[in-house]
Amino acid sequence: QSRPPAAPPASPPGVDFWAPDWMMRELWGPDRMSKSMHVRMLRHMTFMNYGVPREYEGARSTVVPSPETTVAGGKLYGEHCASCHGRSGLGDGDAGRALSPSPALLAFMVRRPISVDEYLLWSIAEGGKAFDSEMPAFKDKLKPDDIWRIVAYMRAGFPVTEGAAPR
Repeated sequence: QSRPPAAPPASPPGVDFWAPDWMMRELWGPDRMSKSMHVRMLRHMTFMNYGVPREYEGARSTVVPSPETTVAGGKLYGEHCASCHGRSGLGDGDAGRALSPSPALLAFMVRRPISVDEYLLWSIAEGGKAFDSEMPAFKDKLKPDDIWRIVAYMRAGFPVTEGAAPR
């Protein structure tokens, strides 16, 4: 008689921000994906199946990564994003605690292959209304170069910058 393989040992307690628990659970199958996870996945699935809206197709950053760009992006991120996404991009900002789904874990997401320029511009510019999330649209609040500065800051790893709120 063959026995089923033993379950892997439980992970030690603690938080792994690069592989959060909500991403490690079994997500697929009948009644297994929560509403908040479904909302979180809608933009990703849309991008994978259909790409971005025509106005964002082929978009590329218009700013050159540099210390000055990172500082400017950090200031903009602190003013417009950190209250929900947290200073380190871990979705732990004070305003984000009341949101469902919770704000994206930008520190994790920005390192994934899906985070190409056109996807990030589309996500930030259009916000989450089409996907039933509370992410505000910034296309009428920020200039495209300012959005690219925020993207450059995120890609730099959310460093502490001059003028940014402390962690």
